[in-house]
Amino acid sequence: MRTSLFRQACNALAALTTLALLGGQAVSVSAQEATPVRLIVPTQPGSQADAVARALSQPLGKQLGQSVVVENIAGAGGVPGTQQIVRAPKDGSTLGLISSNHVINPFIYKNLPYDALKDITPITVIGTLPLVLVVNPAVGAQTTKELIALLKSKPGELNYGSSGNGTVLHLAGQLFASEAKVDIRHVPYKGAGNYTTDLIGGQVQMGFLTVQAVLPLIKAGKLKAIAVSTAQRVPALPDVPTLAESGVPHYSFDAWLAIVGPAGMPKQGVHDLQSKIKATLQERDVQEHLAAQGVVVTATGADAAVPFFRNELDKHARIVKQAGATLN
Repeated sequence: MRTSLFRQACNALAALTTLALLGGQAVSVSAQEATPVRLIVPTQPGSQADAVARALSQPLGKQLGQSVVVENIAGAGGVPGTQQIVRAPKDGSTLGLISSNHVINPFIYKNLPYDALKDITPITVIGTLPLVLVVNPAVGAQTTKELIALLKSKPGELNYGSSGNGTVLHLAGQLFASEAKVDIRHVPYKGAGNYTTDLIGGQVQMGFLTVQAVLPLIKAGKLKAIAVSTAQRVPALPDVPTLAESGVPHYSFDAWLAIVGPAGMPKQGVHDLQSKIKATLQERDVQEHLAAQGVVVTATGADAAVPFFRNELDKHARIVKQAGATLN
């Protein structure tokens, strides 16, 4: 009996000692058990937006003091996922990581169930995803001027591919055709994978892709990089000029990623979220991961994000009208 009591006392003392030693850890676990933040990504798992969301989720969770759970709600150009974002509580418990499709959808869907500007609270533009204009090597053009000359000599005979009607890659090609004043046929695919395969095979002659997605193919000589879409040259392709400096002076186009919430979030809460997201984006591991994804980090504040969205809506309205893209 005495032995049993002695053992019980020892076990109790050990338990108290462990709690004392792990007190800080116990607090940390308690914090992590707070209600998780939903980070909705309106694309399928494995997409570039999804990869960025998952790179941010754990370090952002540490900044917030609660876990961040990535939730993919794909389909219909991101509309169903965005619906979930705009209908969420305004307390910061649900956020969304959206892409450029957000400012394209209002002009290709006739019955969009939300307002792309009024129904969201922009928190920060994470960064941009530069695009590069590439051609199949059989095309023979080495520069933008050579490509434009070829296209003008064969109006309507060559084509460019994209990942689908109304997508960023479609509109990038449409803007090029408009600014360069050339006639090229658009061939839409169901996703960038099949399109890239046919571009390599020569079924389509040219098109835009994200720099990171196509970089290995450029290095292997399977595709020829003509120019980048952005206003400035891209570090990953330092010798490839911009379209603006290659004879298409007004061309500037890239994809982007942003974090938003539903409309009506408190300003102080938005400011706090933006500060913590910015701190997350400054962490070395996060920067390395995003660089590997080809993201050029901007981390704009909420005040800058609002006019950014408005300007992007105006720009894409014009491009979609030129393209004549519509989905319903």
